[in-house]
Amino acid sequence: PSWFEIRLRKEGELMASFVGQFGSMRYATRAEYQDGQLTVAIPKQYEVGPAELVFVGKLEGDSLRGTTTDENGKTLQWSAVRAPALLTTQAPAWGKAIQLLNGKDMTGWKTRGGRYGDCWSVAEGVLSNKTPCADLISEQRFGDFKLHVEFQVPAKGNSGVYLRGRYEVQISDIAGQVVDSLRMGSVYGWLKPQVNAAKGPNEWQAMDITLVGRKVTVALNGQTIIDNETIPGITGGALDSDEAVPGPIMLQGDHTRVIYRKVELTPAK
Repeated sequence: PSWFEIRLRKEGELMASFVGQFGSMRYATRAEYQDGQLTVAIPKQYEVGPAELVFVGKLEGDSLRGTTTDENGKTLQWSAVRAPALLTTQAPAWGKAIQLLNGKDMTGWKTRGGRYGDCWSVAEGVLSNKTPCADLISEQRFGDFKLHVEFQVPAKGNSGVYLRGRYEVQISDIAGQVVDSLRMGSVYGWLKPQVNAAKGPNEWQAMDITLVGRKVTVALNGQTIIDNETIPGITGGALDSDEAVPGPIMLQGDHTRVIYRKVELTPAK
């Protein structure tokens, strides 16, 4: 899954930004439209191979279609459609809370791609992983919701909660660090927390997230750190880029150990 934004920098000149299958948003080094063909060059972030990712395509109706190459030089086909606005006109009514962790076993969850199937486990009422591991995906899918998560991360720990499987709210140890769009409580690469409300490593922390359309509010340990801001698009690591449909909750597990004791979701009616 990927995400593009292409717009005018000034009259006669384009600019573009991009989110790929991993990493964060990055700006294009080149964006051109000539003779009906769009060319966008993206600087490499975590990818291997050439220094730039080059996407070439043409507009076909309401979609873009074109080609790029992988790290081995193989030509790949790609297509893109306009991202949905996900506008809302009124505040939702909320349903009943759902406990996504039962404190006993892994019922209701599966690992991403079926990899490392036993790397997540439940013991003494808490869910934890052991690395190497994979992301953990809820079997249920959701549209708009309120989410309450209680967790611990170790020193230098790194995890995250993916909303609808597409938008990562970062969970990490940021002891002694300033806030950033890549650190604790951020919507990864997009939205920076207003303050550092994090506790230290190996302490229980609580995060409350409200997602309605593209609007997100995040509170960490009782303090609002992102207040009804707009998520422009998917984040790296997303399951897909089909933003118009409901998606699962995904717990990032492929970085470091993390412990969860509560994942409670209240869906909109």
